[in-house]
Amino acid sequence: MGLTVAVTGPTGEIGTSVIHALERDQRVDRVAGMARRPFDPASRGWHKTEYRQGDILDRSAVDDLVAGADVVVHLAYVIVGSHQESERVNLAGTRNVFEATGSRRLVYTSSVAAYGYHKDNPVPITEDVPARGSSEHYYSAQKAACEKLLAETDVKDAYVLRPCIVAGPEATVLLRNMPWNRAPKPLRRLLGAVPGLHPVLPDPGTRFQLVHQEDVASAVVAAVAAEGPPGAYNLAADGDIGVGEFAQAIGAYTVPVPRGLVGLTAELVNAFPYTPAQAEWIHAVRHPMLVDTTKARRDLHWTPAHTTQDALKAMTHPAP
Repeated sequence: MGLTVAVTGPTGEIGTSVIHALERDQRVDRVAGMARRPFDPASRGWHKTEYRQGDILDRSAVDDLVAGADVVVHLAYVIVGSHQESERVNLAGTRNVFEATGSRRLVYTSSVAAYGYHKDNPVPITEDVPARGSSEHYYSAQKAACEKLLAETDVKDAYVLRPCIVAGPEATVLLRNMPWNRAPKPLRRLLGAVPGLHPVLPDPGTRFQLVHQEDVASAVVAAVAAEGPPGAYNLAADGDIGVGEFAQAIGAYTVPVPRGLVGLTAELVNAFPYTPAQAEWIHAVRHPMLVDTTKARRDLHWTPAHTTQDALKAMTHPAP
């Protein structure tokens, strides 16, 4: 008998790649995917997967999802949203999933953000570094809080995957949340109509990593099949980029800025209580966030098939 896998968030930016990978893996017999909006597995070429409509905030729906499952994969998460919405879904919903998992194997996609954006973080960061989070950045704080929640549950067979920024044809959250892409449509059309006008990004010289959505999926499958021991695993592609390379890929310009100015701007964001939550992402570029992936390569036998540059190209210029 093969594995039965329950998946929250099967249609998200990572979810579709995870389901594709589970569908291809011969160790998996059945996949139960739960999302808030309906989807037709057959229309995506999924034959092992069945759809269940439900919300991770509904404990009974989560219980029904995991009933009969050997492994629970928790992907559902609000990345960009208000403080209230993200806290409600990310903390209360994740607690429901963890508590319902019980003695089953759990694969949870956390994030390198769980480490927090701290000046004293080593470069690169290994899994031995505590997941302290950053209180001034809601996503980072919530990712760290979820890992603390997990430690307080009865789940013993847990794989905590900490990917860096995920990129790919369907993993475009970084692009979609550039300031000009969040502007009202009339303003975006106006800006697009001006010849030679390009967006401008401040460049404090901070380097960062990407990881392709398919490589995250392959790590999830390795954890589902317990190819290595339970624990935390950093995920990142080979290589890193700066704001300059990213700007070039999206047709933007860069303006060099001192890193201290970024820090000052971040402090100003903290000082204003009514600043949109999205503005807190400025903390992510205050200090380098580069992780070491030796453990995932050694223990999970995980080797990313795409470099950081590959992931960037797949996100910014997806194949037709």
